[in-house]
Amino acid sequence: MKVASKRTGKGKKLNRAWLHDHLTDPYVKLAQKEGYRARAAYKLKEIDESLGLVKPGQVVVDLGAAPGAWSQYLRRRFAPQGAAAGELQGTIVALDLLAMEPVEGVHFIQGDFREDAVVAELERVLAGRPVDLVVSDMAPNLSGIAAADAARIAHLVELAVDFALRHLRPDGALVCKTFHGSGYSQQVKLFKECFRIVKPIKPKASRDKSAETFLVGIGPKPGARPQP
Repeated sequence: MKVASKRTGKGKKLNRAWLHDHLTDPYVKLAQKEGYRARAAYKLKEIDESLGLVKPGQVVVDLGAAPGAWSQYLRRRFAPQGAAAGELQGTIVALDLLAMEPVEGVHFIQGDFREDAVVAELERVLAGRPVDLVVSDMAPNLSGIAAADAARIAHLVELAVDFALRHLRPDGALVCKTFHGSGYSQQVKLFKECFRIVKPIKPKASRDKSAETFLVGIGPKPGARPQP
């Protein structure tokens, strides 16, 4: 009983600490003020402002889109004066296994992008157009077992790279979430094998305590091939 009590107490302390950090987080407050569904919008915003990736008129695919903060940011970048509604200059396709509340002007497909039905719907929306930018905020459910979690993270990065190689135009780019730790150097190596320019970025909006980081690949190499 003592052990259970200690674990429960520790869990409560962790929950209180997370809640305190969340409620006092300036990006959480800014997201609430500006109408974003999550603080994650500012991670993509920083990456975009640093590298100039998002331009009106592009075709963009948002992988692991729910709850929709990245799609919201993209939508505003494609709208005159950054409007959250109304006219839209560009195409945004969001995909996720989870349901997502609609974002005006964003075409949402729920399902696994490796499945034939999802691919068919994506191809219908793209109508033969190559993709300018793929953004992936996909993350696995972590188990706390380092080796298993590293494998799950690496798998999602590989899926994002594979998707990007299949759909990006020659000067297109991929923004992909990953985590520092076991397997990270191999992911950087994969990006360097597949893209002409590779930039690792840790946005200020990503919490200091988090191992989260992002890899950006620009210009798929002609010799790079998706996994069969």
